[in-house]
Amino acid sequence: MTSIDVKNLTKEYGGGRATRAVDELTFRVEPGRVTGFLGPNGAGKSTTMRLVLGLDRPTSGTATVGGHPYVTLDEPLRTVGALLDAQAAHPSRTGRDHLRMLAASNGLPARRVDEVLAETGLEPAARRRIRGYSLGMRQRLGIAAALLGDPEVLMLDEPANGLDPEGIVWIRGLLRRLAAEGRTVLVSSHLMNETAAFADHLVVLGRGRLLADVPMREFIDAHSHARVRVRTADPVRLRATLLAKGWTVGETADPDGRWMVEGASAEEIGAVTAREGIPVFELADERASLEQAYLALTAEAEAAEFTARPLQEA
Repeated sequence: MTSIDVKNLTKEYGGGRATRAVDELTFRVEPGRVTGFLGPNGAGKSTTMRLVLGLDRPTSGTATVGGHPYVTLDEPLRTVGALLDAQAAHPSRTGRDHLRMLAASNGLPARRVDEVLAETGLEPAARRRIRGYSLGMRQRLGIAAALLGDPEVLMLDEPANGLDPEGIVWIRGLLRRLAAEGRTVLVSSHLMNETAAFADHLVVLGRGRLLADVPMREFIDAHSHARVRVRTADPVRLRATLLAKGWTVGETADPDGRWMVEGASAEEIGAVTAREGIPVFELADERASLEQAYLALTAEAEAAEFTARPLQEA
């Protein structure tokens, strides 16, 4: 199986007071799962992907695919499929001609053009010039180009950008299928809800540094706290009972009559309400969303960096 390996990767731009876009970055993207690549604008995600693809040279460190630098691969499109810029296709070509040109220049069979056009839903627009494509259609064309060589590794930057709801459902299914086939899938996105819908693992950057490299469920659990949602026919008694047990309960219920209990689990609340004979209509653990966990992590990272900065004399 082919993995992406980034080791001590650093990229600086500029002269004496260089800007460090990527800072001693080390992580591995494993086959058989979808890895979400997250971070705010300027975190170094796009730079890292360009370094992996040989479009930039690192200041130090290495980025390899299957243990080899991308530029040394004999048949790169058969190993790595990438979408970095959906606007890169020549606007005067048709979608089919764009893919035929890529196939011919990379020694790929012509049948793959029709296969990827069908897979991405672009068959009806295949003979239209790209200048007439919508943003979503250009995204689909970029994904078709990435799939052209039937590669073991996929690297996609914001693949859902411009897609309609049907297209977003399609890209989720595509990413999961590719991972289930044992391929290595790295997806950069700023859409947290979408990432939560398809990713198994997360790599999170902040100011060019690695903030997290963990399974998504672990990431969310690590940056959230126990919280339970409960709805009852006897809210006064419920609240008094839970407060007596030492749990934090909201002052009022939400508009639907649900109470939030901090620091508890649904199992604990269920045991107490059953023992006290309090009727409960709804009881569930309230988990943080990926967005909430991500914001908590980046806030922690910013606070740690601020604390570590030396004080400036007036």
